[in-house]
Amino acid sequence: MWRSRRLRFLTDAEIRPTPDRVRETVFNWLQEVVPGARCLDLFAGSGGLGLEALSRGAAHVTLIDQDARVIEQLQENLTLLGARNAELVCSDAFKFLAAHHSTQPFDIVFMDPPYRDHLLGEACARLESSGLLAQAAWIYLECGSDEPPPALPASWHYIHNRSAGQVGYHLAKKDPESDSASNDLSTA
Repeated sequence: MWRSRRLRFLTDAEIRPTPDRVRETVFNWLQEVVPGARCLDLFAGSGGLGLEALSRGAAHVTLIDQDARVIEQLQENLTLLGARNAELVCSDAFKFLAAHHSTQPFDIVFMDPPYRDHLLGEACARLESSGLLAQAAWIYLECGSDEPPPALPASWHYIHNRSAGQVGYHLAKKDPESDSASNDLSTA
């Protein structure tokens, strides 16, 4: 929908947009579930994942980042695109998870924190305990390709695990019927 639009991103912030090739693969995986979905981009940075979800028909996207300058730039990009179904929150991701309560859970969550901070494992645990996930939510996890994917909460399981260059990218699904024994790694 917004393919020809050139968006601006802060160059002095520690932003590392998800590579185009990776983003395309992720949204191919999610193509059946994005239309009409409520999405959370927990470590928004460039906002590329959340904005891509909006362009592919997500009903709503909440973008979280702790840097006010990043939020300002995201607001400019949303205005440029004419996107009205997005919410920007300037907050630390973990504080957001602890304090946010919603009667409408998220169907898809994107988690792409700074690689050097190794936050994914803790983010998964806190997201699971937050009560913000739909019963059959999809969770995208991104880390350095030299890092193993994080251990998942018992009710999640990996659907895809891939790497491209320096990026390790993984798709998990929350399934209340699964047990911790199903948290094996798939390369499909």
